[in-house]
Amino acid sequence: MILQALTAYYEQLLRQGKIAAPGWDGHFKVSYELRLNDAGQLVDVVDLRVSETKGKKTVIVPRELRVPAHVKRTVGIAANFLCDNSSYLLGADEKGKPDRAKQCFEACAQLHHKLLDGVDDPAAKAILAYFDGWDPAQAAEHPLLNAEWKDLTGNTNLIFGYEAPDHHHILANDAPAIQAAWQAHYGTADADAATMQCLITGKQAPAALVHPAIKGVMGAQSAGAALVSFNAPAFCSYGHEQGENAPVSEYAAFAYTTALNLLIADRNHCKRVGDTTIVCWAESAEPAYQDAFSLFLFGAEEASGIKETDVQAALRRLAAGQTVPFLEKELAPDQHFYVLGLAPNAARLSVRFFLRDTFGTFARNLQKHADALEITRPAYDNRKTLSVWALAMETVNRKERSPSPAPQLAGDLLRAVLTGGRYPATLLNGVTMRIRAEQDVTRGRAAILKAYYLRNSPTDLNKEVFTVSLNETTNVPYILGRLFSVLEAVQSDANPGINTTIKDRYFNSACATPALVFPTLLKLAQKHLQKLPDGKAVFYNKQITELAALVPESGFPARLSLPEQGKFEIGYYHQTQKRFEKKNKEE
Repeated sequence: MILQALTAYYEQLLRQGKIAAPGWDGHFKVSYELRLNDAGQLVDVVDLRVSETKGKKTVIVPRELRVPAHVKRTVGIAANFLCDNSSYLLGADEKGKPDRAKQCFEACAQLHHKLLDGVDDPAAKAILAYFDGWDPAQAAEHPLLNAEWKDLTGNTNLIFGYEAPDHHHILANDAPAIQAAWQAHYGTADADAATMQCLITGKQAPAALVHPAIKGVMGAQSAGAALVSFNAPAFCSYGHEQGENAPVSEYAAFAYTTALNLLIADRNHCKRVGDTTIVCWAESAEPAYQDAFSLFLFGAEEASGIKETDVQAALRRLAAGQTVPFLEKELAPDQHFYVLGLAPNAARLSVRFFLRDTFGTFARNLQKHADALEITRPAYDNRKTLSVWALAMETVNRKERSPSPAPQLAGDLLRAVLTGGRYPATLLNGVTMRIRAEQDVTRGRAAILKAYYLRNSPTDLNKEVFTVSLNETTNVPYILGRLFSVLEAVQSDANPGINTTIKDRYFNSACATPALVFPTLLKLAQKHLQKLPDGKAVFYNKQITELAALVPESGFPARLSLPEQGKFEIGYYHQTQKRFEKKNKEE
C-alpha cells in the first residue's frame, strides 16, 4: 500500500510537470563541472556550489541538478552516466587503492562509449575524446585540478560540461542528443532482467534487483537507506535473488523512491519528531493540504503571517466536514491524504506508521486531541496549543545536557493523535515519573493526565474529575489534591520567601499515602494560620474545613492507586491555578 500510494503520487506530479521523468534525478547534488573542449581536453574546473542560509549561518552546499538516474552501489564497481565521483570521472585514488580507481575509470569510459558511440554531437564527441586521452595517473598533477584536489576527491559529485570554440558552454546533461542517447539506453537497460508481475502496477516488467536509496531520513546513513531490500540467502526463496523475491518493476522502484526522496527533501513539510521522520501528501498532489496539515499539527509559528486563530478555525470547520478556503486554496474534507513515519534501522528504514484517510478525518482526530488537551493555563503561558513534541518533552528532565524523550514515544504519540486511538502508556509513565522527581504539575503534564484518562479510560468518574478547570466533584483523591494546594498556600503566605515548602517535602507521600501525611500537614497548617492576619486566616480556615469535610468518616485513604494519583495531581493543579488566577486579578 505504501509503495502504491507513492507511485500514484509520483505519476500525479509527473502529469503536473513537477518531477523528473523516469531515468532522471531532478535533485541530484553536484559540486564541480569538468569543462571539456572539442579535443576532449580539460579547459576549466567550475565550482557549481551555492550559498545557503541554515539558521543563522551561511554555508556552501552542492547545487541540485537534473542528471541521469544513478545506480545503487554496494561493494562492486558500477559507473554512472555524465555525473559521478572523482574515482569514476578522473580515476583519482585517495584511498590507497590505485587498481580499483583504474577499474572505476575504465568502467565509466566503457559506459560512455556504449551510449555515445555514433552520437553526432560535439559534447558527446568531446566526452569520448576525454576518456580516450585522459591519464588517471597524472590527474593529481593537472594544473586545473591541483588547487581543488582535496575538494574534488572528497565526498563530491562531478559532471561533464562542454565549451564550444566560440566559448559557448553547456552542461553535458542539457545536450538534446545526449539526453536522447540516455533515454534510449534507460529504456532497454534491463532487457536481460527477469520479467515478472510487478506488485505495484500489476504489469509484466523487468524486476528491480536493487531499489534506489532513500536519502535524508534522520539517523540513517548519509548515502541513503533501503525501504525494500534482500541482502542474505535467508531472506530469499524459490531460487530468486534480491528484489525478485518481492518483484517491483524498475519503473515502480524508480517512481516510489523518487517521490519519497522529493517529500523528504521538502524541508517545509518534512518534519522530525523524536527518531521519526514524517512526510505527508494529498492524493491530488496539491501542496496546500501539506501546508495546512503542518500548521494543524505543529502550530502557526511554522509559517509567518498565519494567525493561530485562523488555523484553529479552519481545523474546526474541516473537522465538521466543511470545505474551507485556506491559504488561497479550497481544502476539501473528502480529499484522500497520507502520512508516513520512517525511522532509521542501520542501512534500512523501518516504517513507524502509515496512515491513509480523508483530510477531514485527520482534521477531526486533531480537533479531538486538541479538545482533550484543553485545560486552564497559567497567565505566563501564551501557548494556545501544545505540539506533539512539547507533550513528549514533558517526560524529560530539562536539566540534562541533551534532553530528549524516548525515541519511540514521540512516534507512538503522533500515531495516537492522528488515528484518534489510545495514547501510549509510556506517555503516562514518563509524566508520572517527572512529577514525582520534580514535585511539579505543569500545564503540559496536567493536560496529558486529562487527555490520557479521558481517552484511555472514558468512565463517568473520569469525565467528572478531568475537566478544563476547577470543579466541585466530591472524588476523594481530587479533593485531597485541592486540599494540599490550599495547605501549600497557607504555608507560603505565612512564611514569604520560604525556600522549602511542603510540596518539596511531602507532595509524593501525600499523593501516594495520604493517611501518613495529611494529619501532620493539617497540624502544621494550624501553626501557620496563627501567623496570618485574621481575614486571611478565616479565608483559608474556611477552605480547609470545607475540603476536609468531604473526606470519608473512615479517614484519609491509606494508599492511592496510579489513576487515583492522577486525580490527586489534577486536583492540585486546578486549585493552584484558581489561586493564582485570583492573585493575577488582584494585581
